[in-house]
Amino acid sequence: MYPQWFLLSGILLSFAVSQNEHIQKKAKTWSTRLLQISVVLLGSSLNFNHVIKQGAEGVVITFLSIIGIFLLGHLAGRIFKLEKKLNLLITMGTAICGGSAIGALAPIIAADSMTITISFGIVFFLNAIAVFVFPFLGNLFQLSQDQFGLWAALAIHDTSSVVAAATLYGQHALETATTIKLTRALWIIPITFCFGFYQNQTTKNKLILPWFIFAFLAFSLAFTFIPPIAFLKDPLLSISKTGFSLTLFFIGLTFNIARFKEVGIKPFLFGFGLWIIVSVTSLIIIM
Repeated sequence: MYPQWFLLSGILLSFAVSQNEHIQKKAKTWSTRLLQISVVLLGSSLNFNHVIKQGAEGVVITFLSIIGIFLLGHLAGRIFKLEKKLNLLITMGTAICGGSAIGALAPIIAADSMTITISFGIVFFLNAIAVFVFPFLGNLFQLSQDQFGLWAALAIHDTSSVVAAATLYGQHALETATTIKLTRALWIIPITFCFGFYQNQTTKNKLILPWFIFAFLAFSLAFTFIPPIAFLKDPLLSISKTGFSLTLFFIGLTFNIARFKEVGIKPFLFGFGLWIIVSVTSLIIIM
């Protein structure tokens, strides 16, 4: 069963449990935990030297893309007349790593629950589209494994959806996409510190660090330089892939049509338009 079908199954089931807040809260918790565990285990299958090489090559592209998306989002937000915090969360979710960036940045800027829900909803909806559309377009434009991996890492919001799309395209695309995406996700740390300083937040605002990224790198390091444990690579990779599929199912389960009706069309058009511009521009540059 392909990963996107887990996501679709979760979305379809969400209509039956949309009134049960306990189930949806549990689904959100499990999706977060499974994503983090799956990312860590995936590190066992990646050579650390490859991680360093891909990460170093992606640093400049990642930095320039984050700055470009931030400026574009700021300008587009003024045109759409979006509330500033909503604009910032959607923009930085697009620029860095979707729900992880939103979750880390939201308490720093003191965003309210509705703003956070809208931001997550838009990002998750676009993630669902990306998992279906990106592999098809990659084959249509005959992208290489490296090209598709880079494109997925730059243009798809969440790590889970990047991995799902890259998995469908090929193992090497998966390695490239995951490495660059996790390198990109490290920008959460300086970005949240910068906005925390700008907002003059008090110390009671807890900064959420992406610990699983460092654990991913630690696993990659261990399995590169400790040969006796190499026999664990395949079993851990299988567990990781299963975990990613289940993550998508739980993400789909948190979908709530009522919340989308409350949002209105402007935030969605803003997020969708920004995502399209980023996807098309990055694809042109890569090709």
